[in-house]
Amino acid sequence: MSETLIEVKNLSVHFRQKSPKLLSFQPGILKAVDDVSFHIEKGRTFGLVGESGSGKSTIGKAILRYHRPAAGEIFYAGTEIGARPERELLPFRKKMQSIFQDPYSSLDPSHTVKDIICEPMEIHRMGTAAERKARAQELIRKVGLKEQDLLKYPHEFSGGQRQRISIARALSVQPEFVVCDEPISALDVSLQAQIVQMLQDLQQELGLTYLFISHQLQVVQKICDEIGVLYLGSLLEVSDAPGLYGNPLHPYTKMLISSIPVPDPRIRMLENLVEDTGVQSRDIRGCKFHNRCQQCSERCRQEVPKLQEAEPGHLVACHLYEKEKEV
Repeated sequence: MSETLIEVKNLSVHFRQKSPKLLSFQPGILKAVDDVSFHIEKGRTFGLVGESGSGKSTIGKAILRYHRPAAGEIFYAGTEIGARPERELLPFRKKMQSIFQDPYSSLDPSHTVKDIICEPMEIHRMGTAAERKARAQELIRKVGLKEQDLLKYPHEFSGGQRQRISIARALSVQPEFVVCDEPISALDVSLQAQIVQMLQDLQQELGLTYLFISHQLQVVQKICDEIGVLYLGSLLEVSDAPGLYGNPLHPYTKMLISSIPVPDPRIRMLENLVEDTGVQSRDIRGCKFHNRCQQCSERCRQEVPKLQEAEPGHLVACHLYEKEKEV
């Protein structure tokens, strides 16, 4: 039986924002993530997909405790970390690292590559200076660069090379869990496959566990064992990759998958949806997707569907499927 490394239970993350009401001094609340639950087994990859602004990155940052949850629990290897004070998080931060979307802004331009890779080890007081240097040399080779690159600065590298440096930095403290937050979206298509393959090779070699955040559905299908579909902060469907792509249940998931480009666009047409007005409120009553779904019923407008098992290992939050199942 596989061991659960990361478990998220009923996670909610809220942010204060300016009130939409004119001359109001009461701050509004943005529900960026609303009652999300999932788990990631050790050595496997869980993917989060959805439109921009759906809350994918916020969930990753909440697990890493860059954001403090408004509600819910986050467990790392059975230990709750969501409510722990900052002073108790240092041992967990060593075990959990992140790879950011933009390799241009995530690397300090005033530091050499050696300093960038060694800095996390210094923070966590790992080894001597000589041991940290040796570790940096090992990692730079492992990500496909040369030892002499350690003396260079970030501006001397291409985008793909900078992302390799970011990966080496994340691995420097020997983490168990890595949040890959859109790690290839800023790269050329020709480089994306190389980075994805390297992440898979490193996972197999080092036994890493990934949370892979992306809007590129083809990439998620290739690298992820299990996938969660997020919309306006809510999880609408969770399944393994073959189940999600072979038999999507939620209308939103069907829309996403039908939008994947195919060689002959006549083969597949987009799912019929109500036109998106651009107004998407997280405080909408009922199912958050009901105003874009042609199969919407009155129940969808009034009642929030629960994420529940529709098939073995396949969860969906949709009243339409519940009705079909009951019949």
